[in-house]
Amino acid sequence: MLIPEIIRNKRDGHALSTAEIQRFVQGVTDEEVTDAQIAAFTMASIFQDISYRECTDLTLAIRDSGKVLKWDADRLGGPVLDKHSTGGVGDTVSLILAPILAACGGFVPMIAGRGLAHTGGTIDKLESIPGYDTSPDESTFRNAVQECGFAIAGQTEDFTPADRRMYATRDVTATVEQCGLITASILSKKLAAGLDSLIMDIKVGNGAFMKDVTVARELSDSLCSVGTQAGMPTEALLTDMNEPLANSAGNGLEVREAMCLLRGEVKGGRLYDVTKALAIQNGCLSGLFSSEREGDEFVTRVLSNGAAAEHFAQSIAAMGGPIDLLTNAMRISSAPIIRPVMPAEEDWGKALVEVDTRQLGLAVVDLGGGRTHSGQSIDHSVGCTNWMRRGSLADSQVPLAYIHARNQVDFDRAARRIQQAFLFSEKLQTSQDAIVIEHRTA
Repeated sequence: MLIPEIIRNKRDGHALSTAEIQRFVQGVTDEEVTDAQIAAFTMASIFQDISYRECTDLTLAIRDSGKVLKWDADRLGGPVLDKHSTGGVGDTVSLILAPILAACGGFVPMIAGRGLAHTGGTIDKLESIPGYDTSPDESTFRNAVQECGFAIAGQTEDFTPADRRMYATRDVTATVEQCGLITASILSKKLAAGLDSLIMDIKVGNGAFMKDVTVARELSDSLCSVGTQAGMPTEALLTDMNEPLANSAGNGLEVREAMCLLRGEVKGGRLYDVTKALAIQNGCLSGLFSSEREGDEFVTRVLSNGAAAEHFAQSIAAMGGPIDLLTNAMRISSAPIIRPVMPAEEDWGKALVEVDTRQLGLAVVDLGGGRTHSGQSIDHSVGCTNWMRRGSLADSQVPLAYIHARNQVDFDRAARRIQQAFLFSEKLQTSQDAIVIEHRTA
């Protein structure tokens, strides 16, 4: 079966067979297929689309291009489950959700990624914790999941090597956004982790990669259908990203906020509400909870009685971090400059009606908390906290945010971007976007 003929069939709009897709992915893995042929295949997929059946075959073939973890749910004593977010600003959910699910009796082997563009990455956040190993050997990772209920690590070379090659080519050939290719990339990694079920958090808004709810629905339907067809029941929540999710943005700062929530110091707010909603749907889909009402009771209990916090502390220590992190947040470094950025005088007395959330994420990048090119090192201590929220009134005493900066030049650059990202008006808008927009199923 010749690779050029497979590309030709896709180019001409023919449905590829399972065997053709498997042959192409095997060629990618073995490096028989060139980067030019990957580019031709992905561009053909842009113009001819990929059916759910083809996407399922592609997902499974990419999964099988590397190591696949296997878990015995009966032996563990609970389901193996996880979530995946399409990314946003202040999206600290993973650090809280995983220990919640573990405390409720689930097991979460989370393979996470780094920040992309203006969005933060879970692995970058964990690397702000001294000693935490984001690239453990399989034995360490397995033991942490089995003993602590969850572990979070980065993708290694053993997992979905075909996806790494295909994504690198898509990234430089304007083919990243094809829905079927996105679906196969995400789900192949989750299937390789050996999950029984998955909940997707599809961010929608000006701080998300998908600003349009119609596009978000298309992607969520593709993920739910293909994930379920591949043997991993998958559902999705569409959630609002028209302002930052957490009150912090920046790697170490978000870890600190996650610990505050786990310690029961924060109840309510956008981060709390989204995390709780995802935990409940995760538990219902996996069989941890018999109903949403029971899930609400379980999640509330493990947050209030310290069980989720205990699982967090245990997993951090098992992955090489300090055993006392939960009670000694000073182990996470702080930036030398922490100062407020204030609203302009002409906005005093006006209401905050719109936030350009993407610009707030880019302000963190300006500070050194994100990357502008691949492989760049980042400063885990910098970022922003205490965002002004929509509906608030500006005055001389209420900051737009507090900036945590390495130096004055970085502070000034981030401050200018933040000031331009907040829109004030004489008219107060009484309606606010719902944080959970929709629940999508296969």
